[in-house]
Amino acid sequence: MKGLELIKKAMALETVERIPWVPFVGSHAGQILGLTATEYLKSADHIVKGVNKAIELYAPDGIPVVFDLQIEAEALGCQLAWADDNPPAVVSHPLNEGLSLNDLKVPCACKARIPMVMEATRRLREQHPDLALYGLITGPFTLALHLLGTDIFMQMMMDPEATHQLMRFTTDVAKMMTDSYLESGADVVALVDPMTSQIDPQSFENFVSPYVTELFDHIREAGALSSFFVCGNARQNIEVMCQCKPDNVSIDENIPLDFVRDVALANGVSFGGNIKLTVVLLMGDEDASRRDALECLDIGGKKGFILAPGCDLAMATPQQNLIAVSELVYDEVLQGELRASAAPVHEVEKLDLSGHWSNQQVVIDIITLDSSSCAPCQYMVDAVARASRKFGDRVVFKEHRIKEMEGVQMMVSLGVQNLPTIVIDGNIEFISQIPPVSKIEERIEHFLATKK
Repeated sequence: MKGLELIKKAMALETVERIPWVPFVGSHAGQILGLTATEYLKSADHIVKGVNKAIELYAPDGIPVVFDLQIEAEALGCQLAWADDNPPAVVSHPLNEGLSLNDLKVPCACKARIPMVMEATRRLREQHPDLALYGLITGPFTLALHLLGTDIFMQMMMDPEATHQLMRFTTDVAKMMTDSYLESGADVVALVDPMTSQIDPQSFENFVSPYVTELFDHIREAGALSSFFVCGNARQNIEVMCQCKPDNVSIDENIPLDFVRDVALANGVSFGGNIKLTVVLLMGDEDASRRDALECLDIGGKKGFILAPGCDLAMATPQQNLIAVSELVYDEVLQGELRASAAPVHEVEKLDLSGHWSNQQVVIDIITLDSSSCAPCQYMVDAVARASRKFGDRVVFKEHRIKEMEGVQMMVSLGVQNLPTIVIDGNIEFISQIPPVSKIEERIEHFLATKK
């Protein structure tokens, strides 16, 4: 069965003969071509060539055109910091720097890099009529964070009407991007809203549900499919995500796949995920990649499940690991052989942290995926930096990225289970939710009071 047909069948909750496979290839395709992320994400020619190479190597049933949650923000005037090995990061927030919402207009599809992405979509559609093309748009809540910064969390409490006005605006931007993708030939519009993992279900229902439900209805009325993509520990919001009635929800390794399966299917929604991005696909070998993918296949089953990495693939992910997953997807004999064989045990070596702490300073460790490519991680690191400022050299903080082995070891050594997490003097304080700066300051003052 062709990839697009298989994706449609899975999202319709029909039993499939083979579980579909959608590698979330973003700037990793630039690495395949020997390009930096900056070079890759600024050229329609590079994007088309990179996606084509990924299709050749990984034999997917569906694939994103581009994975960059800064495209809309850039078109709205946010400044970006470009990097060689990650998509760009938003480093300015217009609504926190003198502009009002009335100063902003929904951009046209001719603004910034939007036409480049749509050109790549049209060309890939022509070349791959039987493949499910995913058009990824920045979810309205994450785009609101890009425009206002973490002050939105305080605004939600102090001025909910202003938050609704902002969400109305970002939803209209999402509609513009949706229509542009659909007109260019995308089959699935994936609303990627990682910052929704940072709020509770009540706030989600109040500030997110009405707007994303409207978007999913809009996509459905256009005859297309939709996916609701969240990363981080959004377990508390899976039920309300499904109640917004997307065709699919997609999650990362922070949330158990069996939990998502049960909630999604009970709500009549398909689900996708959640091969481990770093310790398996990035740092592991082909056998580890196959085994983790097989575990996902066995948990997901052949009704309503789409196999995928937990998020945008790290740029340096070894190609052979993804090829190994692809081969497994198509080979039931190999699946059976793997089930019958014992998996080797790999333990992460813990770090010696005996010299890590200080009698004079408060030490803050922030465990992240990578703040340069993960929006919740970026905003959590920023919140810690802002909270630490008033204390001068009495506070030191460091980010530990689990894209690097040191970060994985620190995560295990500190007992951290979910990302991103703030650890203060060895105590896990804030788990997968960005606290107000004032709350971080309060905890810093508490620990400073214990110093000599």
